[in-house]
Amino acid sequence: MIDGIWWLVILFAVIAVLWMLAKARGAKAGEKHSHKHSHKMSAKANKPVNDSLQKTSVLLKQYFPDYRVNRKANHLLLSKQDKKIAMITIDKKIDVGQRRLGDVPVINYHRVPSRAQLTANLQDAE
Repeated sequence: MIDGIWWLVILFAVIAVLWMLAKARGAKAGEKHSHKHSHKMSAKANKPVNDSLQKTSVLLKQYFPDYRVNRKANHLLLSKQDKKIAMITIDKKIDVGQRRLGDVPVINYHRVPSRAQLTANLQDAE
């Protein structure tokens, strides 16, 4: 019969083997990402995730002061008198234009919109 201490040795050996196996598989799966890339990502974490959304938020606050702008991670939520008017996203993977999410129009741009674009789209949204 195996003594108690040997069970611990076997358990630690199995854990060490599984850890090494997981580490080796993780390196192969994440091979596309170098250490430099992960360093850039951690340095980028201090900056806002989407600068274009920040610039759009500033434009909205400057030219449309009657709208309240709530910044979320991937979109801006515009409301007027506690009524949701529109959701603005900036995503190059999605077509430029409007779609609806419930009763709120979702307006997508590929880059920071101009004042004229915002005016036209917000008039359509209301």
